[in-house]
Amino acid sequence: MHLGTQIQPRDDTDYRMWAQLGVTHVCVDPPGNPHDWTLETLLRHRDHVASFGLCLDMVQLPLSSRVIEQQQSPHILLGKSPERDREIDSICALIERLAQAGIPAAKYNLNIIGIPRTPLEAGRGGAMAEAFRWELADHNAPPTMAGVVDEAENWARIEYFLARVVPVATANRIRLACHPHDPYTPPGYRGVTRVLGTVAGLQRFVLMHESPYHGLNFCQGSVGEMLDDPGAEIFDVIRWFGTRNKLFNVHFRNIAGGKLSFRETFPDEGAMDMARSLAVYREVGYQHMVMPDHVPQIDARDPSGTAFAFCYGYIRALMDALASGVG
Repeated sequence: MHLGTQIQPRDDTDYRMWAQLGVTHVCVDPPGNPHDWTLETLLRHRDHVASFGLCLDMVQLPLSSRVIEQQQSPHILLGKSPERDREIDSICALIERLAQAGIPAAKYNLNIIGIPRTPLEAGRGGAMAEAFRWELADHNAPPTMAGVVDEAENWARIEYFLARVVPVATANRIRLACHPHDPYTPPGYRGVTRVLGTVAGLQRFVLMHESPYHGLNFCQGSVGEMLDDPGAEIFDVIRWFGTRNKLFNVHFRNIAGGKLSFRETFPDEGAMDMARSLAVYREVGYQHMVMPDHVPQIDARDPSGTAFAFCYGYIRALMDALASGVG
């Protein structure tokens, strides 16, 4: 397992900081729209990252976690042809360029309504954290530009995408890591039934067009948000996907609470035992990046940087303890 990050650097000092903090692998994008990344752009970016002693392990496809109106490839999830065919063709060509550049993986989202949250809540020491309380959500929030997308239609659009891109990823040996829907929402919220917001949905997803290069950007926080009792249930979920080699990246984050009612936390204080979780990742043979994600907002001169630095240190300490047999 490798200590990683997916933060977009502000400048080269961030690359140096990561190396100094023990980060070894990164998911960092070159500038510009991914549809426009040339092979030269990717090679130059890979070599620049490597100049700091870091490995460029992954980039983001032009399918983000944003609400569909803000995405770079909206027609794939709108199901609108021929526009979606042009977007898929562009992504397939990008996958081929990633292989030529020696970048082994790409993450992506299949997300229409973004990442719904309710107001921030105070956590440890007054740190402000994202939360989702179904009773506080706007149950009358309007649909997105996608309109009404029921379960069958959502699966049909996902199937159409996977049928085109998984064979290209397999032929080029590029791991495609899809992020779960964050959080689980009841069917029809904002017009959409989110099929990747349950463990059963994710299980169905990874078995569609089965390939060793088709798997998950496994956000442990998002998966915890799908569970009634994440502290007890998460280990078997990790094992199910891990023993099938469907874990391509891990967002190592924690929550207080569970399905439809949670607050994000630092990794050491939530409902899930993260030390035991890391041991289960090792048990199933996981060998890719483990990275922080969605840290609470703290009081500091560099609030985000300081909070993430804590998380890098926490993950590195757990890795070292696991390697040495401590705990």
